[in-house]
Amino acid sequence: MTLKELVQNHTWKKVSAKFLEIYPEAEENIKGYEMVFERLKKMQPEETNFAIIITKETDEDDDYFEVSGLHKHPKTKEETYPQGIEFTPWTQWLGMDIYQESLDNFSVQEIVVHCLYEMTFVGFSEEEIQKVLKR
Repeated sequence: MTLKELVQNHTWKKVSAKFLEIYPEAEENIKGYEMVFERLKKMQPEETNFAIIITKETDEDDDYFEVSGLHKHPKTKEETYPQGIEFTPWTQWLGMDIYQESLDNFSVQEIVVHCLYEMTFVGFSEEEIQKVLKR
């Protein structure tokens, strides 16, 4: 199952309720997340060698969620480790399969929320994200 399939099969209403439950601090930017969600519905996915993995981590007393990419066919030892994907083009995000462990541990809405949060970590448009990457 790809991220595109998850986005395509859900409404913003269901996703936004879960979004505010998981990331209440995101309420001030909820319109930005909605804009990205609706844009993703219209985009065509691009095939990629990555799968999305989401894990719940603990750092001292704080819990947080890690969204990474795993190579489906690693060629080096480094490629066997989770990779940062926050600067990845959104069409590639959409083409990524969801790692089975993530499907087992999170609801579909939670997966979409965590991916949206990570995709927009530095901006609500790919142009903004590319500007940050170039800096």
